[in-house]
Amino acid sequence: MDLVPTDADAAQNVTNPIPPVVEPPAQPSPRDFSFRVEHRLTGDDGAPRHGRTGTIVTPHGIIQTPAFIPVATQATVKAVLPEAMAELGAQALLANAYHLYLQPGPDLLDEAGGLGRFMNWPGPTFTDSGGFQVMSLGSGFKKVIDMSGPKKVETVGSDDAVAPGKERLAHVDDDGVWFKSHLNGDRHRFTPEISIGIQHQLGADIMFAFDELTTLYNSRGYQEEALERTRLWAQRCLDEHARLTRERNDRPYQALFGVIQGAQYEDLRRKACADLAAMTTEFNAHSDGATSTTAETSISSGFDGYGIGGALEKKNLGTIVNWCADVLPENKPRHLLGISEPDDIFAAVEAGADTFDCVSPTRVARTGAFYTNDGRFNLPGSKYTRDFSPLQEGCDCYTCAHYTRAYLRHLIKAKEMVAHTLISIHNERFTVRLVDRVRASIADGTFYELKDEVLGQYYR
Repeated sequence: MDLVPTDADAAQNVTNPIPPVVEPPAQPSPRDFSFRVEHRLTGDDGAPRHGRTGTIVTPHGIIQTPAFIPVATQATVKAVLPEAMAELGAQALLANAYHLYLQPGPDLLDEAGGLGRFMNWPGPTFTDSGGFQVMSLGSGFKKVIDMSGPKKVETVGSDDAVAPGKERLAHVDDDGVWFKSHLNGDRHRFTPEISIGIQHQLGADIMFAFDELTTLYNSRGYQEEALERTRLWAQRCLDEHARLTRERNDRPYQALFGVIQGAQYEDLRRKACADLAAMTTEFNAHSDGATSTTAETSISSGFDGYGIGGALEKKNLGTIVNWCADVLPENKPRHLLGISEPDDIFAAVEAGADTFDCVSPTRVARTGAFYTNDGRFNLPGSKYTRDFSPLQEGCDCYTCAHYTRAYLRHLIKAKEMVAHTLISIHNERFTVRLVDRVRASIADGTFYELKDEVLGQYYR
């Protein structure tokens, strides 16, 4: 089905009904979420590497990994209809618990039947815990890879570093975080229990534990302090998750991922992985074929997967993911938070990341930047004024099938909002398709050939 992504046509053409709520089991439990490895990446010497393909099974569908998870921060991928995201091949979407807590509120999404039903997205969903805002609102940095800090800060060791022109809006203590709303200045309290409670109300298939995200400028001493705080918060998240799973037994099971911090220190990363992999709590689990809560039994279970977070230098990305994959359980998925550039994708997958998310495809689209096999280019440039070719020859996205660079440049110069939609569709499709190719190359043994071909062309 071709979708014309304008507001008027959306109102006329979108006929998909709101997806039905999946019937939950008698008592939801970690057994309702699973991951299995399908193929393993092998090196030139024939030895297995951490890279793999796999299948994540959730109550709202499966995710074939490796997979890129587009970001729908406020229950929408900016400027793009959920139906268009499905058409371009997105398998799941990730929303932000902090932003949805501020507006419209988790109680409203709970009443609506959860995040997916609220936004008319029938597939799997993820929610971030609010941990990213601990860093972004605390220090003002908007990214965690090669973040640029104040000009006066040249080395690691400044625990009070704040990005230029920013105000500290998050304050951390051992129990949680006080946030000052960027919307109206109101103060809000997040603790591990509050974050998990919000995410249970949002109803995503995969949630993340509340953590303290540090910056590249924090000292080794502060990294150790924050890591211990995150470890204690992780256990509290797991315990609260088990309690709410029992209490909200009319809902499908929601998986909880622990979050690995430790910055660029190998010993801290490995310690964090070992600590979180060993954590457990008690769940009530339904027996096979159970039809009532009388068949409940107690099971001890840990995190359903793991998020690899934290600030890091781009050149160290693969190394850090590899450290984590050395320690984390093989039978549980690993999500790397915040990457989408082609070189980062290959480095992350080769090192063992199964899923990853990033806002970049739509963020750069709103500036007129678009991805091609030959690199990233900027449409506002005058050379595209009379360029009647698609954004990428041979691209199968809706935008490339119907519009030219000249027309899209005109929309940008005229400040027409539909430009954001059309370029975002292309950029998201480019990224999803690339990861699909990476997944297929692991299965057929051509990963390293594909890596050389793609990166050689994109960065030449």
